[in-house]
Amino acid sequence: MTFATILSLLLTSFLLAGPDIHWLTPTEHDFGDIIQGTPVECTFEFRNDGEEALTIDNIRPSCGCTTPDWPREAILPDSAGTIKVVFNAKMPGGFRKLIKVYFTGQRKAEKLYVSGFVE
Repeated sequence: MTFATILSLLLTSFLLAGPDIHWLTPTEHDFGDIIQGTPVECTFEFRNDGEEALTIDNIRPSCGCTTPDWPREAILPDSAGTIKVVFNAKMPGGFRKLIKVYFTGQRKAEKLYVSGFVE
């Protein structure tokens, strides 16, 4: 192998390594039937299976009716963290909301969903 090939392989493996996140709960939560204007909440749990501390840079919900809360401190290797999501429905009918979770060192967001039906 040439030096350029070896360098390319090492760089590719470094860039693809990123954090190693294992979700301990499903990444979608169905609230079922809920009452309009009454907040409901759920918690998503994850574990850092990587070799370095893991930090959540940002979480972006798809609308203002969904509010996330997450740990601001780093999650150590082999440790768990939680993301709490509160949903407060303003409109009746079915819903499915996306929550994007951005971890340090990860190019793509992890996707969480909450769904249900507002009476």
